[in-house]
Amino acid sequence: MRKFLFLLTVTAIPSAVCAQPVQPVDRVEEAEVFVGADEDDGDEGAAEAITVTATGLFTRVENTGQAVTVIGRDEIEAVQGADITRVLARAPGVSFSRNGPPGAFTGVRVRGGDAEQLLVLIDGVRVADPASPSGGFDFGTLTTGTVGKIDLLRGSNSTIWGSDAVAGVLDISTRGRSGLAGSAEYGARDTLSASATGGLSEDAYYAGLSASYFRTDGFSSAAAGSEADGSEQFTLGGSVFVDLTDQLELFANTRYANSDIDIDGFPAPSYTLGDTSETQETEQLSGALGLAYYGQDLTLRASYALADTARDNFDTALGPILGSAPLFTSDGNSQNLSLRGEYRLIGGLTLAFGGNREWSEYQTDSDTGEDATITGAYVQAGWVLGGLAAHVGARVDDHDRFGSAASFGGDVSYRVGSGWRLRASVGEGFKAPTLYQLYSPYGNLDLQPEQSTSADFGVERGVRGSDFHAALTLFRRDSENLIGFDNATFTYANIARARAQGVEAELGVDLAPSLRLAGVYSLVDTENRETDNELARRPRHSATIFADWQTPLGLVIGGDLRLVGDSFDNAANTVRLEGYEVFDLRASYPFGDSVELFGRVENVFDEEYQTAAGYGSAGRGAFLGVRAQM
Repeated sequence: MRKFLFLLTVTAIPSAVCAQPVQPVDRVEEAEVFVGADEDDGDEGAAEAITVTATGLFTRVENTGQAVTVIGRDEIEAVQGADITRVLARAPGVSFSRNGPPGAFTGVRVRGGDAEQLLVLIDGVRVADPASPSGGFDFGTLTTGTVGKIDLLRGSNSTIWGSDAVAGVLDISTRGRSGLAGSAEYGARDTLSASATGGLSEDAYYAGLSASYFRTDGFSSAAAGSEADGSEQFTLGGSVFVDLTDQLELFANTRYANSDIDIDGFPAPSYTLGDTSETQETEQLSGALGLAYYGQDLTLRASYALADTARDNFDTALGPILGSAPLFTSDGNSQNLSLRGEYRLIGGLTLAFGGNREWSEYQTDSDTGEDATITGAYVQAGWVLGGLAAHVGARVDDHDRFGSAASFGGDVSYRVGSGWRLRASVGEGFKAPTLYQLYSPYGNLDLQPEQSTSADFGVERGVRGSDFHAALTLFRRDSENLIGFDNATFTYANIARARAQGVEAELGVDLAPSLRLAGVYSLVDTENRETDNELARRPRHSATIFADWQTPLGLVIGGDLRLVGDSFDNAANTVRLEGYEVFDLRASYPFGDSVELFGRVENVFDEEYQTAAGYGSAGRGAFLGVRAQM
């Protein structure tokens, strides 16, 4: 039973490209995860301060020199609502843009990187769409209802994760728990959001399901439009863990998501952004199956994972011409076979190793489709002794089109007393050209991978969610061979270089037993090294301040203030996006231990703003809900 209690704390843990099972507590204690940790550190956030994005294995945040933010389910529920960007706004270095209401395309950027340079995993499975031009993940298709934990690494880390880990790595874990829990809320713009999760566990197994539903009438995606654009989404996820023997475990997980959204476009005769009758349906399926072996000194995990994203666009205005046929279709698929291991030597020394092979393919209604294969292997040495933790590793990947790419990385963390520690990391990243960039009518078979080198240095006290947490981080990332569209040849080409550097600050403090104040601030200075312009949609300044107060009557009152500075919408820096301030007010009241009533007002002061030029954002809206568990 201890094993599955730990599962409910850390949820699904990924391997290099596939899901890896949760280790039992007694096995984890043998590994690097807890070596050198203070047993009496008293950190309330310690249960959630386990990361896998840093090393690919269970590691306490204090035992890595990389910059990591972990947000657990309790905080996700405290923020309230289905919009995951309102949760991600609490992490430093994060900005986002959205083409209209919730459900519309949403890109998340970390430390000034492209949205497609963030490696996104759900339950350890890569979920980027191989059929999209830049091969990214649309966060508009992800709601918080089934999310149990957010694990974000900021910085290049292709040494562990291979392709796409240029700006960072984000792992989303699906909720898992014994018993039953559910919630439902309703509010502005006829918005309904509901979720439920449940599971069964015994000493030798755990099985759980999680589901969520979201619908809204929305508002016009085009800021100049008048017709509301709504969306509807459904997500279902499940996981199973079975002990075949004391040392051998079988695990499996799966996720299915379906979304239907109304979108605006550029209709004739003006061909400017405005109301259209277009819709888009997206289906996502991902999952993993594997075995894990836990020996005294050796841990092995083997798994197979797949992910598929299918999109269909429709336009009812073309019904007389197309009938019920879609206007555009695409399908992207990836499969991964992975083996990962760790050998525990003496004196806190570990040797981690792994390899994987990934097959990806895409097809649209305008071409016959293509495929690609990439194979990689890595080794990483780790040493944790007392207050010192250090890692150094290397990786080689071989792509069947452009050849080989090598990545190196290292980090160090050192505790200096009174809960403070110094940390530093250096990492390399690369992103392979997408299938569309290689094989579409605008493709270029001579493309080379995008490459980056990042470094950061920070000082930190405590962990996120503890009584007192403070962190200050300096970072820089240099990128080259960036892929863009060459207007001279009308093909994709390696034509750009970029730099992003800045400062991240975090502070969280319990001012009183019932009052907590926290905030994050980011200064991100970006530059296109070819034109000296700022990178598009990267605000130089951003901050989130949030507080919670539990009154003597048990009522919890909280608020989130998001402040974002000016930026440019285009690479030429001719279209400016004005900065904005959005304040959300929320409250909750428990009725015993199993029922809670909650509500909030988003955008209290009805701020008008845009995160993508021409696309509207939500005005003031009130929501009321209830959650229960048993």
